[in-house]
Amino acid sequence: MFTITVQPRFGDLDALGHVNNTVPSFWFETGRTKILQIFDPELKVDRTSFPLIMAHIDFDFIDQLFLRSEVEIRTWVSKIGTKSFTIHHEAWQENRLCVKGNAVIVHFDFNTQQTTPIPEEKRKFLTEHLIEERN
Repeated sequence: MFTITVQPRFGDLDALGHVNNTVPSFWFETGRTKILQIFDPELKVDRTSFPLIMAHIDFDFIDQLFLRSEVEIRTWVSKIGTKSFTIHHEAWQENRLCVKGNAVIVHFDFNTQQTTPIPEEKRKFLTEHLIEERN
């Protein structure tokens, strides 16, 4: 599992004083960085070196997030398929699970515009961060 800590900013708040529902998606994106580096350590992210594309993302808002304290983002691999894998994220504030979500990432060849099998050496790295999905 990978963890990062973020401090909500005043500009992240909505009119009700809560962290806006769009903000966790940015935090989760940052939380995925270490996993994405398995495929491109320098994160050059160009068509010749970065073989991933996002196919699906979802969020469940469990509790409210506020400005007053840091948020811990927890990230891990929850499923590995032949050509795709799922990354699970959770946002915790003051020992409360506030947001959880998933991102399905597909191994993709941009030159042929086709999905491709995840290479075995990359699969091994993903497996090191695999935690079966929890309820």
